[in-house]
Amino acid sequence: MAKNILVTGANGQLGSELKELYSQYPDFNFISTDVDTLDLTKKADVLQCIEENKIDYILNCAAYTAVDKAEDDIELCYKINRDAIKNLAEAANGKAKIIHVSTDYVFDGKGTRPYEESDATNPQSVYGKSKLDGEDVLLASCPESIVVRTAWLYSIYGNNFVKTMLRLGKEKPELNIIHDQKGTPTYAADLAQAMLSIVVYTEKENKFPAGIYHYSNEGETTWCDFTKKILVLAGINDCKVNPITTDQYPTRAARPMYSVLNKTKIKETFKIVVPQWEQSLQKCLNKFA
Repeated sequence: MAKNILVTGANGQLGSELKELYSQYPDFNFISTDVDTLDLTKKADVLQCIEENKIDYILNCAAYTAVDKAEDDIELCYKINRDAIKNLAEAANGKAKIIHVSTDYVFDGKGTRPYEESDATNPQSVYGKSKLDGEDVLLASCPESIVVRTAWLYSIYGNNFVKTMLRLGKEKPELNIIHDQKGTPTYAADLAQAMLSIVVYTEKENKFPAGIYHYSNEGETTWCDFTKKILVLAGINDCKVNPITTDQYPTRAARPMYSVLNKTKIKETFKIVVPQWEQSLQKCLNKFA
């Protein structure tokens, strides 16, 4: 019998990429929801949805992601990134398996080697703290869950760095972009594929290795070099990209200076092949074209 998968936050960039993959997985029934059809902050509604639809898996892509705005919008940020996760966890416990997406912002960014899942967390922003609290309440209330931390997410959908740079690159003669923050871009389509690979693995092997995993594309870069690559691959040649430092571009919320993630655990556990960030960026830009 086909298993039922609930996708929350289905209208965001990750949820939208998941929807594109549904047809490749005919053995599953997908139920897409967003805040207009299922408000995760309402516990009774969450429980009703899981029970009525006999949900087997929940792919939670819903999140409050406005990092700077969160510094002032604290209550709503925690309501979505922590309280809603608790509702999901308590409603799903014993009924559905959860794969939940978290972030590199749970770390302080002071590291010098790719972060492993067991490394100490120390979020420096309201957003990062709310996401870490979300991880904690999920694993406390529903320990048989998987958390996938990711970083620098982009897609043809939603608002993201790649779309902003494509627009600004066409509009402006030069751009000043931060060159002292290092991380790895993640194409949301690749992360969506990885999440579904975990579901397929679980069905095939009849085991669900719960816990925390890291997923981004392979390699590392800076925001400045990322921008240069975006413009080169998009054929935007008349915009100059100038490197600047973080202190030359102050933001409301602190950003991790270093947020490269070690992906050994997810690759070895689920036999997932992770593409290089440049390859995935090219794939994304081809879709724009």
